[in-house]
Amino acid sequence: MTQDVEMKEQPAPSNSVTSAGPSTLQHLKEIASLIETGAYAREIRRIVRSVRLTIALRQKLKASVLTAFLNFALVPGSEAHSRLTSYLPKEDEHDMEVDTANSATQPPVKQTLPELEIYCYLLVLIFLIDHKRYSEAKACSSASIARLKNLNRRTVDVLAARLYFYYSLSYELTGDLAEIRGNLLALHRIATLRHDELGQETLLNLLLRNYLHYNLYDQAEKLRSKAPRFEAHSNQQFCRYLFYLGKIRTIQLEYTDAKESLLQAARKAPVAALGFRVQCNKWAIIVRLLLGEIPERTVFMQKGMEKSLRPYFELTNAVRIGDLELFKSVAEKFSSTFSSDRTHNLIVRLRHNVIRTGLRNISISYSRISLADVAKKLRLDSANPVADAESIVAKAIRDGAIDATLDHANGWMVSKETGDIYSTNEPQIAFNSRIAFCLNMHNEAVRALRFPPNSHKERESAEKRRERQQQEQELAKHIAEEDDDEF
Repeated sequence: MTQDVEMKEQPAPSNSVTSAGPSTLQHLKEIASLIETGAYAREIRRIVRSVRLTIALRQKLKASVLTAFLNFALVPGSEAHSRLTSYLPKEDEHDMEVDTANSATQPPVKQTLPELEIYCYLLVLIFLIDHKRYSEAKACSSASIARLKNLNRRTVDVLAARLYFYYSLSYELTGDLAEIRGNLLALHRIATLRHDELGQETLLNLLLRNYLHYNLYDQAEKLRSKAPRFEAHSNQQFCRYLFYLGKIRTIQLEYTDAKESLLQAARKAPVAALGFRVQCNKWAIIVRLLLGEIPERTVFMQKGMEKSLRPYFELTNAVRIGDLELFKSVAEKFSSTFSSDRTHNLIVRLRHNVIRTGLRNISISYSRISLADVAKKLRLDSANPVADAESIVAKAIRDGAIDATLDHANGWMVSKETGDIYSTNEPQIAFNSRIAFCLNMHNEAVRALRFPPNSHKERESAEKRRERQQQEQELAKHIAEEDDDEF
């Protein structure tokens, strides 16, 4: 009986920090060691790797773990330590004692590196945003930006670029994005003077996003055209730049350039960045429709995008058929979706394309048809549909959309016989576009090649070769864990 009672005794309840905390805390300490090594050796790739490892731990961050890490990484009682701990929510005293005991196994650093201090700011800021503590996140991001202005170290640039992104995100989530526009412009000027190219890329995209958020397309284009351009350092930032450029070109009626930018952004985006690729495809579909093209069905059947692209599929179907009534019903049915995607104004422009497509189908089907029948088939609901049909047909003939003549006396549209398309310049134009695409792809692949420095001057030893191959394997392992959370 005594044994049964002993068997039924329950173990003491262990808190979550002792079970999950030490592993996460140990990972953070390893990342801190990696940052220190990169700072002393001035190897930026180690800082980049530390950021990637942090993203993998993002879901495991807790207030108690962060407090213990701050006690380890920063000098207790310092200004940075006091400020960052004030942003974190208070935990139970028992949890705090456990964290202190765990963190006491290694003494704190005597003198905190600037890179490690900025990393602590980044860590706390990510935690606050993930837990929707936006007011504290704004205060933390503002303090981190003030600290960054006093630092000019190349090893800080990678961490600074991340802080710029979360700085803008914290203000965007609270609807105060316009407040930091002047500060972002000042930061971009500082990054330019310091030759911080990654910071320039990030801040330029944040400024473009800021302008486009408030529909300030002219100001965004002026900034983009005058900002210095150089070879892209971050694939994510380059994808964002192409997306914003495509949106600006679309509003400015430069559909050909907009289509190229949007499709390139969708192709270059990481596979895990599903939301970003969906937005690129939405705008690309609208631009292709405005150009008179009909996107392939495979565009709408991409994995994970079927539901999001369903309204645009029905819209494309209405444009392809040339049915004005169906186009109006689809636009009204999904008006809320188009408004949230900010494509409603572009869809209004599509009405003329729908009418032109319907007119093209009519000209192919009939060798001669009266203008009254044209107005009836196009379902024009104006006061004088015949006169409107006459003006629409005349404009389509002038623009070369249809090959026909207009008989004003009898009120007819007479279509000409369809000739051989291979006697025109259409095949040449199609081949030219394909060849240009292949050449651009080849040039980008050549520019993306990387060669070891001074490979033609000195031969590396076997030990250096093994070390380099190990580093390349580690880089290939973590390259799939790109920072897709930005999208």
